[in-house]
Amino acid sequence: MHSSSGRGLRPNVLGTFDTTVMAVAGSAPAYSIAATTSVLLATVGLAGPAALLYCAIPMLGIVLAYGRLGRLDVNAGAGYSWVGRTLHPFLGFLSGWALVVSTTIFMVAGSLPAGALTLSLFDASLAENPTLATLAGAGWFLTMLLIVLGGTRLTVRAQLLLTGFELSILLLFIGAALLVGGGQLAFDWSWFGFSHFEGTAGFASGALIATFYYWGWDVTGNLGEETRNSRRTAGLASLIGVGVVFLLFEAFTVAVNMTLSTPQIKAAGSNVLGALGEAIWPGIGGKLLVIAVLLSTVATLETTLIQVTRSLFAMGRDRTMPAVLGRVHRRWNTPWAAVAVVGVVAVVMFAASMALGSVGDVLAAAVAAIGLQIAFYYGLAGIAAVVAYRRTLLTSVRDFVLGGAWPLLGALFMLWILFESLGELSAASIVIGVGGLAAGLVPLIRYRRQGSRYYRPAARLDATHAVTWQSLGGSPPPPGQDYADRALATDF
Repeated sequence: MHSSSGRGLRPNVLGTFDTTVMAVAGSAPAYSIAATTSVLLATVGLAGPAALLYCAIPMLGIVLAYGRLGRLDVNAGAGYSWVGRTLHPFLGFLSGWALVVSTTIFMVAGSLPAGALTLSLFDASLAENPTLATLAGAGWFLTMLLIVLGGTRLTVRAQLLLTGFELSILLLFIGAALLVGGGQLAFDWSWFGFSHFEGTAGFASGALIATFYYWGWDVTGNLGEETRNSRRTAGLASLIGVGVVFLLFEAFTVAVNMTLSTPQIKAAGSNVLGALGEAIWPGIGGKLLVIAVLLSTVATLETTLIQVTRSLFAMGRDRTMPAVLGRVHRRWNTPWAAVAVVGVVAVVMFAASMALGSVGDVLAAAVAAIGLQIAFYYGLAGIAAVVAYRRTLLTSVRDFVLGGAWPLLGALFMLWILFESLGELSAASIVIGVGGLAAGLVPLIRYRRQGSRYYRPAARLDATHAVTWQSLGGSPPPPGQDYADRALATDF
C-alpha cells in the first residue's frame, strides 16, 4: 500500500446535492428517531416536540457559524482548525478531540442497533442476544470502513443509495400517519410549549438529547477539501440538511405521541419506529421502518467514519497527533492510516461492549455522553465564528444577526446545556463524556512539547482578510490555506 504525506485528499469530488445528502445522512433521521425517541420521551415526556424545536433554533446558529468559518478556512479538520486559529490552539485541539471521541463512541453505539435490526428482520429473538448483535454490527461497520477507504466517489454513491431509500420510506409513513391518525392521544399544541418540562434542569436534559438528534450535519465541514466551491457549498448544504431533518424529527415525534402509549414506547426501546410502523400499517409497516432505520444507521456510520478519519488526518498533518495519520493513499486519495487506526480501535471497543450489558444499556449511556462532547465543540465553534467576524458585525443588520447574534446564541445555549445537564446524567455518562475529553490532554501536552506548528499559529482567522481580497478582485486561497495565511505569505 502506497502513501504520501501532507495534503492529498481528492478535490472537487462533491457538488451541492452530494453535500446536502451527506448532511442529511450525517444526522441519520431514521436512526436518531429510533435510537433516541425512547430516551427523549423518558426524559421530557410529551415535550419531545418542544425539545426538538427549541434545540433547532440555536442549532441553526451553529450551522451559520460553520458556514461562515468554512468561507475563511477550508480544512478537513473543520472546528479543530477554526477554533485553534481563532480562540486558542489548546481549545482547538480539544474541540477536534471531542469530535474524535464522540464519533468513536458512536461507531459502537450506532453499530449495535444496526446489528440488532439486521437480526430482527429474520428472528426477533436473535436481536436480544448482545453477542450476536455486536458481531452483526461489527460486520456492518467493517463494510462501511472499506467503502470509506475506497475513496470519496465510492462513498458518495453508497450514500445516495442508502439515504434515498431511507427518506422514501420515511416520507411514505409520514403520509400514512396523517391519513390514519393517532390511536392514543389527540394532537396538542402544548407539546411545543414549556408546560411539560420539569423545570430548567429537565429542559436542559431534553435539549442535550435533542442535540444528539441533529448531530452529524457538520460532516460537510470535514469534507470541505473534497467539495467543489466549498466556501459556499458546505454552509448551504448544512442549512438545507438541518431543515430537512428537523421536519422529519418533528413529524415522527408527534406521530409517536399520538399513536403509542408510554408503556408501548418503553417496551419498544430502540425499536420504537418498528412499533410505530406496526400501529400505522399492521403486518408490513414495522418491517419497512426497521429497514429504514437499518439503512439510516449504516449511512450515518459512513459519515461518522468520514468525520473521524478526516479529523485525524488534519491532526496528523499538523503533527498534533502521530504524523502517520496525515498520510493518504496514492490511488484512492483517502487517509488510509487514519482509517486503519479507527478500525482497530473500533474492533477493540466492540469486544469490550459485549461485557457492558444489553444494547439498550450501552446506547443510553453513550447517547448522553456524546451529547456532552457535541455541545462542547459546537459551542466553541459558535464563539469562534463571532470572534473571526467581529470587525464586520456592525456593517449591516444581516451581518449582526447572522454572523454575531445567532451564532453566539447557539454557542451559549450549547455550553449552558452542557453544564446544566451534568447534575442530571448518570455517573457512567459523565465518566464517558468528561473523561473522554480529559484524555485529550495527553496528546495535547505531548505534541505541544514536541513543537507542533499548530500551537504557534502564524496568523489568526479574521474575516477582514476575506473582505480585502474580494475587494481587490483576488481569488480565494486553496483548500488547506486560509485568507490569513495567504495574506501573510504575500506580505499583504
